[in-house]
Amino acid sequence: MDKKKVLIVTQEMKPYTALSEISEIARKLPQYVQENGMEIRVLMPRFGTINERRHRLHEVVRLSGMNIIVDDDDFPLIIKVASLPGARMQVYFLDNEDFFKRKSIFENDQGKPFDDNADRMIFFCKGVIETVKKFGWAPDIVHCHGWMTSLVPLYLKTAYDKEPIFQNSKVVYSVYENSLEKTFTGEFVSKASINNLDPEDLTAYQNGTGITLHKGAMNYADAVIKGSENLGESDVQLLDALEKPVLEFLSEEEYLPAYMELYNELLQQEVE
Repeated sequence: MDKKKVLIVTQEMKPYTALSEISEIARKLPQYVQENGMEIRVLMPRFGTINERRHRLHEVVRLSGMNIIVDDDDFPLIIKVASLPGARMQVYFLDNEDFFKRKSIFENDQGKPFDDNADRMIFFCKGVIETVKKFGWAPDIVHCHGWMTSLVPLYLKTAYDKEPIFQNSKVVYSVYENSLEKTFTGEFVSKASINNLDPEDLTAYQNGTGITLHKGAMNYADAVIKGSENLGESDVQLLDALEKPVLEFLSEEEYLPAYMELYNELLQQEVE
């Protein structure tokens, strides 16, 4: 019997980025899933804070060389890979000089979010999907961690819905408490309308004049996980109103088997 394939898309991961709720979960989950008999791939951004020599990143030439269009500009996508210490597993990094060279992740030295965070996110989300297509590896589960991954559910269910490799993919979105959408401008919607999408396709990502990344991702995901114990009131209300599987926040001892159980439930839906 073929192993089920799980794609983990994350904005942070231990030991490559500073310790956070997301980086901790994104480190433990793939190893647990792999040890429980599923095949795994992990994709994340190659932030400038990641020490390539220490973590032994090297370019995967056969995967690099694509261009990703963001707002009518072409940006080269470089793919790098590293072996995760203490696990028989590789992590793939999406890199680009314009977006990921700087030596901090989402904010400058003064704590001000970068003006191009929305562009970086669009590049990353589109790049993830194009990279997986290039792998020729059809994921059964795509599990997204963090606001920077929040366009992946939309893209898989709309712009790439005819793509054979994603035909059977179930999308899981983990909601965490931090998000930078308050700094996004109205241009975000038109920029994020890739391929043949219209700005109307991004209605779920808007809340009047503001941008609501979690709301959009929850809308397009097949299941949602409460990744942080304390979420904003609006996110809690959205979760309560969802008519799809929602996994409550769980302690460190409980969440790994619970995530695995959720994957199996979603995979069971395919069979029925």
